[in-house]
Amino acid sequence: MKILRNYFLKEFMGPLFLALGVLTFVMVLGNLVKIADLVIRKGVDIFSVSKLFLFMMPYLLTYTLPIASLTAVLLSLGRLSSDNEIVAIKASGINLFSLILPLLVVGIILSLILVVFNSRVIPYAHYASRKVLVEVGTKNPTAYLEPGVFINSFEKYILFIYHIDEKNNRLSNVRIYEPQGENKPARTIVAKKGEFIAYPEKNMIKLKLMNGTSDEPDPENPANFYKLNFKTYFMTLNLAQLKDKEELRKKPKDMTFKELRKEVFQLKKEGIDPRPLITEMTQKITLAFSCFVFILFGIPMAVITRRREKSINFGIAFIIVGFYYLMLLGAQALSLQGNVNPTIAMWIPNIVFAFMGVIFNYKLCAS
Repeated sequence: MKILRNYFLKEFMGPLFLALGVLTFVMVLGNLVKIADLVIRKGVDIFSVSKLFLFMMPYLLTYTLPIASLTAVLLSLGRLSSDNEIVAIKASGINLFSLILPLLVVGIILSLILVVFNSRVIPYAHYASRKVLVEVGTKNPTAYLEPGVFINSFEKYILFIYHIDEKNNRLSNVRIYEPQGENKPARTIVAKKGEFIAYPEKNMIKLKLMNGTSDEPDPENPANFYKLNFKTYFMTLNLAQLKDKEELRKKPKDMTFKELRKEVFQLKKEGIDPRPLITEMTQKITLAFSCFVFILFGIPMAVITRRREKSINFGIAFIIVGFYYLMLLGAQALSLQGNVNPTIAMWIPNIVFAFMGVIFNYKLCAS
């Protein structure tokens, strides 16, 4: 029996590392295009790009490890089933559950590891990557901005730039809006050309505008504006994400479980609904335990499909994962809209897949 258990584990661990490597490589490859663009076209230094790449890796693990666990089960047990080894084991009177139990234990261990990652490592990496992006933005503003979209990364102002020349740090057809409050017209500055002057040590960017018009407040009635033509106009822009010019504000994805619980407690104290934060915290836990759920669900699927081809098993895995994440998005919507308690809503996909996994495994072991 011990030999068979070790055999099942050995058959599982090889495909697990294979699938994890393949999935991570594919996801990294998708991001390498953006990273290469930062270096080649936007002139960002290789050290900053390397840090971004390093901090991106733990975040990928949240998604690649559960998918790799499911794929590994389908590959290993699919091969055993197609070679009729499962049939031979059951015909020998050996209880199949005693052989798949170590795989379920591995699933629990992987889930607990991912809980720790989602709680501590990934929030730190996510926060650190945002800090690097801000550093890139203050050193090389054009690398931080995208043409043709509204940019609200700066305090007080919203920018719209039609064209950006990354090499020369030059802008063409610039529009800047300064909202004045509800039901009040926004102050508007339009310029044909512009240029960024960065001050990284102050987390500040100076914008030099040329050949344009500016809305200036009427001294007698500040709610009204008059047009002012200019040849050169200087503006100071501070990044909106910076607090006290030093500390970057943390988003829910950047917070550890301890920080999220503290924030939830504070919001409740102030009479504010902390539902989005509870949803984020619960989602991190449910995503971690999807490793165990996928292994539990994948075991009977592998035996039923009886496929040993890697491409087909990868395809089956992505179909199952697709349904899972669709359910997760639906659960997230129910939670954020207040239709279902967040703690319950975010567990729905895991409960559904685990329930089906238990039923299928019971039928598999009982037959």
